[in-house]
Amino acid sequence: MYDYVVVGAGLFGAVFAREAADRGRRVLVIEKRDHIAGNVYTEQVEGIHVHKYGAHIFHTNDRQVWEYVNRFAEFNRFTNSPVANYHGELYSLPFNMYTFNKMWGVVTPQEAAARIEAQKQAAGITEPRNLEEQAISLVGTDIYEKLVKGYTEKQWGRPCTELPAFIIKRLPVRLTFDNNYFNALFQGIPIGGYTAMVERMLEGIEVRLNMDYLANKAEIDALAEHVIYTGPVDAYFNYQLGPLQYRSVRFETELLDMPNFQGNAAVNYTDRETPWTRIIEHKWFEFGKDAKGNDLPKTVISREFSSEWTPGEEPYYPVNDESNGELYQRYKELADQEQGVTIGGRLGEYKYYDMDQVIAAALACAKELLSI
Repeated sequence: MYDYVVVGAGLFGAVFAREAADRGRRVLVIEKRDHIAGNVYTEQVEGIHVHKYGAHIFHTNDRQVWEYVNRFAEFNRFTNSPVANYHGELYSLPFNMYTFNKMWGVVTPQEAAARIEAQKQAAGITEPRNLEEQAISLVGTDIYEKLVKGYTEKQWGRPCTELPAFIIKRLPVRLTFDNNYFNALFQGIPIGGYTAMVERMLEGIEVRLNMDYLANKAEIDALAEHVIYTGPVDAYFNYQLGPLQYRSVRFETELLDMPNFQGNAAVNYTDRETPWTRIIEHKWFEFGKDAKGNDLPKTVISREFSSEWTPGEEPYYPVNDESNGELYQRYKELADQEQGVTIGGRLGEYKYYDMDQVIAAALACAKELLSI
């Protein structure tokens, strides 16, 4: 009946489905949830586009990907400039001269660099062996203790000394007053929300919601010549080699009868005692305005709690340590042997993907399979 069945209506699945349909292929998209757009799903509450599965800020240096998403949405000029809250002390993120001035009272880049180097030398770090040593070598002991340690240990559920150094190597550290976290060439939020963007991607394509592929695998496989599977790779193989580890996130979302709760889209709580990692105030992704440019009288906040993933929960972040990496490679070998099935996306490839990377991977997959 179909050339392709696409399992999952998130970004990878939606982009592939669009590319296939545009080239005359018969496509069916099936989705386990009751909505499209995967984890970038946004729902409207009191005129506010709420990021139901956590904050998603689109950013990329890939012009091809930027031009692609602009086919389906107009983007605003939102810039991600989060704030760190340590026991009521507020610091600018990413680490920049505002942060260093607040922490140490330094005024010049030379003073900040000298303070970081002195703390690195005092810690005796030459070749960082773990996340703690890597962080201290980047920003010094004071900033590590206040702004990195507690947040990271809440996020990963492990001491920083047990986490690999590479997790934090991408941490932006700037000896300028630039607090643009991503510093990407293109950045913003789709006007109207991500759900509307994915709806446009899937326009004219058959989508079936509330359909569990793995529970009906033989029946669904019979519908098409080829399956694009974007779910967890270990679940596809019924965990026959053992489960891969993930971190999960739980959200407590509230509608508040006030115009402004925290004055910023994202505030990270970096002390170990506060149980949540951050609070998102969704309206500030769109500058507190509705579609007509009017100020919104209410606000919606989400507290995020990081936890170890257990079956039945939504897997968010792969635990990319050595043992999980080895286990994934064994699953990948199985996946490469599957006939008529392509496994991709964040869960299928057990990889932390930014949104632009997901889209680029889906376009590459389409190019290969559709002979574009």
